[in-house]
Amino acid sequence: MSSLEDFLLKAMAMNASDLHITVAVPPMVRINGQLQPLEGVPPLTPEQTRDIVLSMMTPAQAKVLETKGQVDFSYVIPKKGRFRVNVFKQRRSYSAAVRILVQEMPTIDDLGLPSMLKEFVLKPHGLILITGPTGSGKSTTLAAMVDYLNRSKRCHVLTIEDPIEYLHKHNKSIINQREVGDDTSSFSDALRSALREDPDVILVGEMRDLETISTALSAAETGHLVLSTLHTMGAAQTVDRIVDMFPPHQQQQIRMQLASVLQGILTQQLILNKSRTGRVAAFELLIVNDAVRNLIRENKCYQIATVMQNGIKDGMIPMDYCLSRLVMDGKISTSEALNHCSDAETLKHYLSNKGSLRQNYTLSF
Repeated sequence: MSSLEDFLLKAMAMNASDLHITVAVPPMVRINGQLQPLEGVPPLTPEQTRDIVLSMMTPAQAKVLETKGQVDFSYVIPKKGRFRVNVFKQRRSYSAAVRILVQEMPTIDDLGLPSMLKEFVLKPHGLILITGPTGSGKSTTLAAMVDYLNRSKRCHVLTIEDPIEYLHKHNKSIINQREVGDDTSSFSDALRSALREDPDVILVGEMRDLETISTALSAAETGHLVLSTLHTMGAAQTVDRIVDMFPPHQQQQIRMQLASVLQGILTQQLILNKSRTGRVAAFELLIVNDAVRNLIRENKCYQIATVMQNGIKDGMIPMDYCLSRLVMDGKISTSEALNHCSDAETLKHYLSNKGSLRQNYTLSF
């Protein structure tokens, strides 16, 4: 049997995004969103998967796996690549999901992200959220934003990640990166400590629980810029998810707090391109203005979609509008757009008015 390093190098050569190790099938790679086996490798036995996962871990990580049943960490093949790993128990055996990380530090322009993110990340304070499904590139977008900040402004950036995916070098900014598990016990503990570490910008890899969300809101309220991610689709759902994490008697207070600190929400998803040879990023961008703040305070987030439609000329990007542009530019098929849209009728409306859309508005990416 080939080694883990061989599997990972083969996956990288195939431009895969992920490698899956599990019992009774060959190592599987995900390419353009689709799983396929590594050719020439037989199905793995329980003993082989155990040997593979243990070869990746330190004794401390192996202890966490035995205690909790899963563990997250970063893995490095020197001079070859970095990887984000989740190892977990299943049916008394071991499995692993390995995300292959891009070696070059991504930039906002290279990724084709909305240029408004450059303005967002230079704001002196507030909360900026990157949302989308698993595997949509949220961590990569955050890395690109931090890289732009690092090249543009003198400040102290503190990141809390699980695990660290992209390594930043000091430039104009100083950047301290803390990894959950190795450097701190949890996001919430590190975030509480961060407020005493004189940061200007705090990156929280994921807002997973009520305590982390509450502390992040407080940090944004007290003059810090906070960047984070959520597994949500769309601006309205993101606001509702945050508010719903709190008990009913606190929810109006959280709406008021969120309305005062939220600066913007970018939702992203990756869609198979028209030639089915790769994937294209589609975005929804909410720029939080006075109208949006009022809707959040008044618990009328269902009206945010209308504000975004009316705000296209000001830089907002509804997801269905972005999908319609990708269809018109020949980058994705209409069927793929319909599979990923927020509202099919709205998408069809944008497509039926393609002439006026092209004339009046130009996307910023």
